[in-house]
Amino acid sequence: MDPFKTFIALLALVNPLGVLPMFISLTQGHTRKEKQRTIRAAALTVVAVISICVLLGEQIIEFFGISTASLQVAGGLLILLMSLAMLNAQMGGARTTAEEQDEAEHKSTLGVVPLGIPLLTGPGAISTVIVYADKARGLGDYAVIIGCGVVLAALVWLVLQLAEPINRVMGRSGINIATRIMGLLVAAVAVEFIVEGLKTMLPALGGL
Repeated sequence: MDPFKTFIALLALVNPLGVLPMFISLTQGHTRKEKQRTIRAAALTVVAVISICVLLGEQIIEFFGISTASLQVAGGLLILLMSLAMLNAQMGGARTTAEEQDEAEHKSTLGVVPLGIPLLTGPGAISTVIVYADKARGLGDYAVIIGCGVVLAALVWLVLQLAEPINRVMGRSGINIATRIMGLLVAAVAVEFIVEGLKTMLPALGGL
């Protein structure tokens, strides 16, 4: 397993810069202590979700009788839809809804919902981690994926800590550009997942 490729794929899906406008909006009027609690909760949620998906993801899909190939194709299609939204500098309907955003404004746990789930680690990131975990060939590969989750959590913590300065320097246009670049990477991941899943489901495609 290539640690760099795994990290870049998950970074593009988590996309910490993309949640900055939502984080700033939801934490307006919060005290510094409340913001710090929200940031910690969001970062811990990222590493917790990734770790749980690595350790239990395969068992969950087996329980529901879903093959990894089916998950690759379905997850790839979902990720592709997300990438199209990101290319338009939008968060994408698969990540959060207007009702969830409105409810979050009145919650003290917004670091977990909606920031941690589904904005940072949504269905796309979850399905990607499960697919990577299925490809793992030993404890070393599992450690690589969880390690990527830890690094991503640290990056989320850092980006949210610097939310105001980053927002001032990059502005909405800069963040949109970064989101579009991440969207392109996410689209590439989606196509790879769909092709690999179809080759597994339809072995005749393997020779193409």
